[in-house]
Amino acid sequence: MIETITEEKVSIDSITESQLILHNDDHNSFEHVEDCLIQVCKHTSEQAQQCALIVHNNGKCSVMHGPMEDLVSSANKLKSLGLSVEIV
Repeated sequence: MIETITEEKVSIDSITESQLILHNDDHNSFEHVEDCLIQVCKHTSEQAQQCALIVHNNGKCSVMHGPMEDLVSSANKLKSLGLSVEIV
């Protein structure tokens, strides 16, 4: 029996997710960062605490992922609250 293999074309954009990266700064408190992550990113209190610690210790942390279009609004909200973020 001969097995036929077919190729499927998959759009790279449909499988590529972007990340919303939060950067450390010297002026926002842990509490403010946690509150922003809970409000904007819908993190639990525990998730927000862990992200704040990772940002503090490593300088940055991925706080959300998904399609670029979905992250732009959250990035703008976090920026308006004084946080430093980027989408990659």
